[in-house]
Amino acid sequence: MKIYNYPSKSAEKKLFSIINRSIDFKKKDVLYVTQIIEDVRKNRDKAIVKYANLFDSPGLTAKSIKVSKKEIDSAAKKVDRSFVRSLNRAAKQIEEFHKLQLDKSWINTDRPGTVLGQLVNPVDSAGVYVPGAKGGKTPLVSSVLMGVIPAKIAGVRRIIMVTPSKKDSSINPHLLVAAKKAGVDEIYKVGSAWAIAALAYGTETIEKVDVIVGPGNIYVALAKKIVAGTAGIDMIAGPSEILIVADNTANPEFVAADLLSQAEHDVLASAMLVTDSIETAKAVIRAVEEQISHLSRKDIAEKSLAGYGAIMVVSDIAAAINLANRIAPEHLELQIKEPFEYIGQIRNAGAVFLGSYTPEPVGDYIAGPNHVLPTAGTARFASALSVDHFIKKTSLIHYSKAAFKKEAPDIIRLAEIEGLDAHANSVKVRLKS
Repeated sequence: MKIYNYPSKSAEKKLFSIINRSIDFKKKDVLYVTQIIEDVRKNRDKAIVKYANLFDSPGLTAKSIKVSKKEIDSAAKKVDRSFVRSLNRAAKQIEEFHKLQLDKSWINTDRPGTVLGQLVNPVDSAGVYVPGAKGGKTPLVSSVLMGVIPAKIAGVRRIIMVTPSKKDSSINPHLLVAAKKAGVDEIYKVGSAWAIAALAYGTETIEKVDVIVGPGNIYVALAKKIVAGTAGIDMIAGPSEILIVADNTANPEFVAADLLSQAEHDVLASAMLVTDSIETAKAVIRAVEEQISHLSRKDIAEKSLAGYGAIMVVSDIAAAINLANRIAPEHLELQIKEPFEYIGQIRNAGAVFLGSYTPEPVGDYIAGPNHVLPTAGTARFASALSVDHFIKKTSLIHYSKAAFKKEAPDIIRLAEIEGLDAHANSVKVRLKS
C-alpha cells in the first residue's frame, strides 16, 4: 500500500481510480446474459436444467430441482451443535434488529372533510439468491439469514431460495439448516443468471416472485439489472470495500487485519485507510506486509491492495470524515479515540462500525444489521437491504363534498395550466351537480 498526502494531485489521481471503479458490464456479458434470460423465458424448466447440467450438476433433472423435505431433514443430522448454536444467536439478533424497521399503516384527518393515509403491505412473494461459493464447499450461511429474515418479518407469504447445487446435485447441509431456521418455504437448486430469470419470469417448477434479493457474481448482478422492473430488486452490488478512519490511538494490527478482510474478497475490492497520523500509516503498512504473507488468498489481497488500496494522510479527523462522505464506502470503520462524537457528521456509508472492537466481520455475521450493503459510492443514495425492500406503500385519499368544493378551483387551475382539460372537467362536472 502507498501513502498519499491528501489533498494532492497524486492523491486525487488515486482516488479517481478507486471512486470510479464499478462493475464493468462488457457488451459480450450483456449479450450472453440476455440470451440466457430469453432462453429461460421461452423454454422454462428445460433451459434452467440445461444450464445447471452444464455448469453445476450433470445429473440434475426437472424433478430434482426442488429440495425435498427429506433432504432438509437429513441436513440437520450433518451439522454440529456449535454451528447450530452460532446460527441461533445470529438469527435471533438479525431478527431483533429488523423488527425495529417495521412500518405501520396510518391515517390522518387534520384537514376538515379529508381522510388521507397510507397502507403498508408486504409483497406476496420474494426470491433470495444465495451464491454457491467454491462449488458449495464454503456455504454462505449469512447470506441466507440476511436475505430471508427481513422478508419474513415484513410478512411475505412465500419466500423461496435459489442456490446452485454441488456436482452430486446436493446442497450443503449448513445452507439447508440455515434456510429452515430463517423460514424459507421453497428451495431450488439453480444458480447464476438462469436462477434470476426463473425468479423473474417463472418456469413449470419455479413460480415467479415479486422481489429478488441477494448477492452474486457479475452474471447474477447483470441478470438482476436486466429483469429489474419485471420484479423488484434490492441493488446491483459491486466489489466489496472498506474505508477505515484511524487516529494515533488505533491498533495498527487491528487496522491491517480489517483492511485485509476486504482485500481478500476480490482483486477489485477496495481497502482504504484515512488517518491524521503518519506514524499510524507507516505502522499499518508494516502490519499489512506481515499479515498478508499468512493468507491463503494472498495473491488476491495483494492485487486488490495494489489496484484499489491506499492510505490517505489528512490534517485532522474532521477532514477524514469529509473524505469518507465523498467516497461513500460500503463499510466505514471509525477506529478513533471518540468515535461516537462523529456520528452526526457521517452522511454517506452503507454501515458504520464504531470502535476498535467492532471489526467489519461482526456486521457480516452476527450483530443484527443487514450485511447486504450499497457499494461503489451508491451509499450516496441507497441503503442496506431491509424490511422496506419487501413492502409496498399504497396511498389512501377521501374527500367530503365540502372539502372537495373548497379545493376544486385550485385543482381546476392547475389542470388547465398543464393543458389537461379532461382532468379539469372531472372536477367541474361535480361542481355542477
